[in-house]
Amino acid sequence: MAHIVDAKGKPCPTPVILAKQAMAQGHTAFTVLVDNPTAVENLKRLGDNQGFEVAVREEGGTYALDFTKGEGCSACEEAVNAPLPTGGDWAVFVGRDIIGDGDRELGTNLMRMFFYTLAQGEDKPGAVLFMNAGVKLPTLDEQVADHLKALCDSGTEILVCGTCLNFYGITDQLKVGTVSNMYDIVTRMQKAGKVISL
Repeated sequence: MAHIVDAKGKPCPTPVILAKQAMAQGHTAFTVLVDNPTAVENLKRLGDNQGFEVAVREEGGTYALDFTKGEGCSACEEAVNAPLPTGGDWAVFVGRDIIGDGDRELGTNLMRMFFYTLAQGEDKPGAVLFMNAGVKLPTLDEQVADHLKALCDSGTEILVCGTCLNFYGITDQLKVGTVSNMYDIVTRMQKAGKVISL
């Protein structure tokens, strides 16, 4: 019988962390149980990155993800040793939708100018990471989304917190980037040479 990881009702990023623990314990075949589509996508991405095949079954609002280790360990080694995206060895963390604490309109314009300048410059970040109110930028702000698309086309990875998108009810409005989770965002910060917070 396959090892079962019951992550139903667990907030992000707990299902991903529990699956990583199962991998670290040497399980080559295991099943993770979750109850929301965001966790399903995060776990599928984890499986792909770690060299596991993932089959998804759904019954009555519960999703069962069957992880099976791919042929050999080369895929897993490649995922662990994968190079950073083609952007620079630094990241930008965006936890709000304006820059500064003063006037909101000014803060909105400053944020748009920041991303325009970043997209036009030569030294582009390897990643831009969005959490909390920052997730409103790649969803609700057309100007910022356009600048982010230019960054993405240049090799910058755009990760957007899925829990935050769900909280604000704007998941279906994401214009650019990958719906992500706390585990992936923290890991990306740890890989960066430096992280700039806005």
